[in-house]
Amino acid sequence: MKRKVTKNEVLYWVVLNLGTLLLAAGVYFFKAPNNFATGGVSGLSIILANFTKGVPWLGQTEIMTIINVVLLIIGFIFLGRGCGFKTAYCSLVYTGEMQLMKLIPIQLPLTDEIFLEFVFAMLLTSAGSAIIFNCRASSGGTDIVALIIKKYTKMDVGTALLVTDFLIAASTFFIFDIRTGLLSLLGLFTKAFLVDGVIENIGKSKYVTIITEKAEEITPFIIEAMHRGYTSFKATGGFTGAEKTVILTVCKRGEALKLKMRIHSVDPAAFVILTDTNEIVGKGFRDTL
Repeated sequence: MKRKVTKNEVLYWVVLNLGTLLLAAGVYFFKAPNNFATGGVSGLSIILANFTKGVPWLGQTEIMTIINVVLLIIGFIFLGRGCGFKTAYCSLVYTGEMQLMKLIPIQLPLTDEIFLEFVFAMLLTSAGSAIIFNCRASSGGTDIVALIIKKYTKMDVGTALLVTDFLIAASTFFIFDIRTGLLSLLGLFTKAFLVDGVIENIGKSKYVTIITEKAEEITPFIIEAMHRGYTSFKATGGFTGAEKTVILTVCKRGEALKLKMRIHSVDPAAFVILTDTNEIVGKGFRDTL
């Protein structure tokens, strides 16, 4: 029997492809033309392309494609299922989009303002990487190297990635110039903070606690309008001694605003606590840890 594709699955793949597109655009339009080698396969290919300028068919995008394919093969040999379908998919789509962008007839770099180019390079690649990571996927590249290092040494993935990316970024001092080297190192550390920040904001939801005497008028809204579940129990106020109902629910930020407006219209005296959460695991949110 053919399995029905759900709306959430379609949305997942749309978001994943958006992440790879942002990553590819950041590298092609801003990182590569300015030699911002902030680590990863894109950084390594930028450095190697400096030595193949006399070979017209072997530019930065071609080198990156070759390295990604080789690393994917190595990953499947050494990691097996650890180098999964999503990593292979993102890696191939990412490099394919880079190849297609070469068909756009524009002059690179886009501007003569190097710091402006640097800002867009970091914003686009960080947002793209964060979206991919939030989808529990990876663009491959040095992530595969880090996983192999972790498997055969005591070094964790984060340290292995930092070491490989730092070596790539630091080499730009010798291959290009001091300004490019400084910007590459700055980009390496900036991207780490930006990726973490974007991931936290993407996954941020609201944990809502409602203390009310009119639960029967609020809970149907949570079920029918928001399509969320809730937990409720009776409680006694320590100050008033009155019996009230405590309702616990979790929802997206936009839904929390609608819920607040509904509560205010039904029970203006209700006590409402909203808490930011960075990750929620369960039906309607993340399916697995």
